[in-house]
Amino acid sequence: MLACAVPSTSGHHPPRALFLGNFLQFALITFTSVLFIVDPIAVIPTYLVITRNETPEQRRVTARRAALAAAALMIIFGIAGRLIFRVFGITLPAFRIAGGLILWLVAMDMLRGQRTTQESTAEIIEGEEKDDVAVTPLAVPMLAGPGAISTVMVLASQARSVPESIVVYGSVVLTAAISWAALRLGERLVVVLGQTGIRVMTRIMGLMLAAVAVQFVVTGVRDAFLAHG
Repeated sequence: MLACAVPSTSGHHPPRALFLGNFLQFALITFTSVLFIVDPIAVIPTYLVITRNETPEQRRVTARRAALAAAALMIIFGIAGRLIFRVFGITLPAFRIAGGLILWLVAMDMLRGQRTTQESTAEIIEGEEKDDVAVTPLAVPMLAGPGAISTVMVLASQARSVPESIVVYGSVVLTAAISWAALRLGERLVVVLGQTGIRVMTRIMGLMLAAVAVQFVVTGVRDAFLAHG
């Protein structure tokens, strides 16, 4: 699902249109996977709670720093992914299966309109008491939680070319920009969407994320069997 290079059995290069189609499919799946797992819309209510004592200017700074910190963390783990796998002797299929299971847990939470795997009550209470909430708990784990980090690591590790790597990290940057915009417009979005609208959007993203999670696991199991076949 996420591989965009199709081997040719005839010894000739596949048509350019086929390469382009597979690349666009990879780009679309990569971007939606990262965006859905981060799910910035669902972070807005908690963001408004833990920054309620800040001035509008302080909130703008907090939103910007949180988006930058989340993007930096995901990019660092994406770049370091292959090295981490080698150091700990983890194969990509095994990590893809593990990542898929994590995504499944997050998706089930989202389908219930919850985010307990990304923001616990204790973290929210701690955030209310902190003077600076941009890096923790807002950037980590609310935006860049275990699910987002593992997703980027899997996607970066299976990128087979420079353009595909650019797509992965570009998706992280674009998701961070969307997260920043969502937090900046948080109060307006809550008024427009309401808590019910935010939960509906979270459930829709959860449904799509569940499909991505299953694909991660299926691909991981298939690749594991092929590697030992």
